[in-house]
Amino acid sequence: MEPVILRQADPDDTRWLVEQHAFLYARDEGFDESFGVLVERVVTEFFANQDPACERGLIAARGKKRLGSIFCTLGATPKEARLRLFLVMPDMRRRGLGQRLLNAHLSFAAEAGFDRVRLWTHQTHRAACALYAKNGFAQTASKPVTSFGRELVAQRWDRPISRAGISSAAGESRAHDGA
Repeated sequence: MEPVILRQADPDDTRWLVEQHAFLYARDEGFDESFGVLVERVVTEFFANQDPACERGLIAARGKKRLGSIFCTLGATPKEARLRLFLVMPDMRRRGLGQRLLNAHLSFAAEAGFDRVRLWTHQTHRAACALYAKNGFAQTASKPVTSFGRELVAQRWDRPISRAGISSAAGESRAHDGA
């Protein structure tokens, strides 16, 4: 069996990113079609405006089969990285791939000179929230919202990062992204 690698995302990944996010979030969370529209906008804007010095999209793959994704984009300030489009296909969950993608994201953000990483998620994403907490993220905001055809609780999570590398009480290691 081929190893799972993390490779740079490219515009040819757009359709897969949009379709998988839209399908899985509709099936698992009851999200409506507006979620797929948002994902398509985020991906399209990323590829149109990416600054490779401080923004990166990764695709986890085994051979030609895509297994997951994670994107690092500029946040609200020049020192803030934003984690986006984090997805692990259901058959690859609980196998360490989410941790590997997150490690790669945090390492890249540190190397790019960011001081912190921020993300938005929903309270219903319990496994993802547990992974964030395990890796030194703290929930810094929470608010009820109506999004994607559902009543949800949006959560903001933040994590400071060190330019000297990734370190935390959780003891995660610097990632080897295999790309």
